[in-house]
Amino acid sequence: MSATQPPSTPGRPTSGSATPKLRPVSDTDVRIEYHTIHGYRRAYRIAGHGPALLLIHGIGDNSSTWKEIIPMLAQRYTVIAPDLLGHGRSDKPRADYSVPAFANGMRDLLVVLGITKVTVVGHSLGGGVAMQFCYQFPRFVERLVLVAAGGVTREVNPALRLVTLPGVSDALTLLRIPGVMPTLNGIARTLVSLPHVPGVPTGISPRRALNDHEDLLRVLGDLTDPHASAAFVRTLRAVVDWRGQAVTMLDRCYLTERLPILFVWGEFDTVIPYDHALIGHAAIPHSELATFDGAGHFPFHDDPERFVQVVTGFLERTTPVVFDPQNWRYLMSTGGARAEEFVGDEQTVGAVLEAMENERSAT
Repeated sequence: MSATQPPSTPGRPTSGSATPKLRPVSDTDVRIEYHTIHGYRRAYRIAGHGPALLLIHGIGDNSSTWKEIIPMLAQRYTVIAPDLLGHGRSDKPRADYSVPAFANGMRDLLVVLGITKVTVVGHSLGGGVAMQFCYQFPRFVERLVLVAAGGVTREVNPALRLVTLPGVSDALTLLRIPGVMPTLNGIARTLVSLPHVPGVPTGISPRRALNDHEDLLRVLGDLTDPHASAAFVRTLRAVVDWRGQAVTMLDRCYLTERLPILFVWGEFDTVIPYDHALIGHAAIPHSELATFDGAGHFPFHDDPERFVQVVTGFLERTTPVVFDPQNWRYLMSTGGARAEEFVGDEQTVGAVLEAMENERSAT
């Protein structure tokens, strides 16, 4: 562990130098720009000056998900927030929507922009893309921030597993029928107002059980576009099947030995369970973990100011890694992660070993 990076306590945010309260700059400083790369138009938001931050959104989402935090981060950093291919304002061709392909797209955009070093911040699927980017293009990466990231273990929201089944994905076409989305919004508001949601264990409030409903309905609303819907299904099937998430980053986490890493997770994430934060943190002993109490899958929406303070604090107290090809070769030659290096209680370490045994990255 770097001497500049304090140890963390699983499940709680690490302490560090105090970060002053940030005042958002004008929204006009955030620009939406486009580049055509390999024949496809790529959209991205960009703002600020200074060291580069690459913000990667989740499946079905787009760069607007970061709109509250970009102006605050842009006071100190150059912030690049792309719309992944098939998402947002980027083109939506019949193309490769695998995690490695998305990582390639991030590399290509950075090359076009002339940026050679970045801290990568990935949310949900974007966390999996961020980890893959670090593996494929380590020379670009200075630090890594994983926000409710996919690609830790198999477990994921059952609805996502269901959509991967043959024929079920066709039901997404129902979203295009007038009145369907307003009806779904109304049902969600009604359930949240109930004292108890049927099928949810007693003691869990409706708001907690439906913590992420507003953001998930927002994402569903974007899938009324048939091209966006098709890209969503292709992307989902690349990473999830009926059993859950199909790949894990844990078999290669040993390669992050010198890379500063921060996990950020909501306590009540209904998409990717909070346990994944503990497992990832256990598998990467030098990592830090910031828990957002009461938050769901979008902690940067629940408390954007605190999210920015956590991220900027991490950036300030850690030293950017400089890629060392000899060290990379040594790490790969030694055979990977060893169980005795994991941290956490017996149950958490057991979960790491089980994930590494049952799920493997094929790329």
